[in-house]
Amino acid sequence: MKKILLLCFVMCSLLSCNISDDNPNYIVEALPIDSVDLPDTFVFGQTHEITLTYTKPSGCYLFNNLLYEIDENQRDVAVIAAFFPDEVCDQTPIVEEFTFNFKVTSTESYTFRFWTGGDENGVDTYLIVEVPVED
Repeated sequence: MKKILLLCFVMCSLLSCNISDDNPNYIVEALPIDSVDLPDTFVFGQTHEITLTYTKPSGCYLFNNLLYEIDENQRDVAVIAAFFPDEVCDQTPIVEEFTFNFKVTSTESYTFRFWTGGDENGVDTYLIVEVPVED
């Protein structure tokens, strides 16, 4: 998760600069994942949909990307959003979904760690799901 925060800091530093008056300022932030919909098992060689549900704090946030890190059969996943602090936006939180395809290339189980934010001590928290693979 330190990589996520570093990535957000670097992107924020690079992207929050105005190159011209036409470009809005924005900050890149990771948003916690609220829930995940994925199969109980994967089938080797097939592609499966995984749907993430997350909450944007306001209308000033737009989905930017999915942080997806691979370490053997472990996947760390986080939602990355662009925040536009200078915009006038609806301040109502907005629940959104993002679906991506996952191709099963191993016969071993996959462990997904979906970033859910941090605890009161600032330690990253995850929803951890292990999905077995059928031949």
